[in-house]
Amino acid sequence: MFSYLGNNRERGPFGEFDSLQREMEQLFGGWSGDGIRSGRAGAYPPLNVGVTAEEVNVYVFAPGLTAADFTLTLQKNLLTVAGARKIDTPEDSTWYLRERFEGDFRRVVTLPEDVDPDQVMASYRDGVLHLAIKRRAAVRPRQISVN
Repeated sequence: MFSYLGNNRERGPFGEFDSLQREMEQLFGGWSGDGIRSGRAGAYPPLNVGVTAEEVNVYVFAPGLTAADFTLTLQKNLLTVAGARKIDTPEDSTWYLRERFEGDFRRVVTLPEDVDPDQVMASYRDGVLHLAIKRRAAVRPRQISVN
C-alpha cells in the first residue's frame, strides 16, 4: 500500500516524509477544508471555472505544454481535460529535488447542466488553456414583465 520505503534516498532524509505525505493525501482524498467549492489538493492541472449568464469559462493552468498536448472532451456537462507532460532529463543525471509534475494527467469536472457541447472555443496561450463554453439560451431564465 505505501510505496515510500526505500525509494527516495537521493532526496535526503526528508524525501521519505514527502512520499509518505503524498501517499496519505491519496489515501484520504487530499481535500482541503475550505468549503464545498474547494478542489483536491495537488490535483494537476489546477483549474478555475467561472460562469456568466451566457457562458462557462474554464481556465487550465499547464505551463510548458503545447495545444497538441491536450485531449479535451465534453459529454453532456462533464468536461475531461487529459494529456501528458514530459520533462527532458539527461540520462546520466539524478534528481536532487523534483517538484514539477511529469506524466499523464486527467481531470474530470462537472459543469452546469445548461452548457452546449456544440458551442465551445478553446485557446492555449502563456501556459493557460482557456475554454469558453456557451450556455443554451432555452435553459436560461427569462425575465417576464407584469402589466
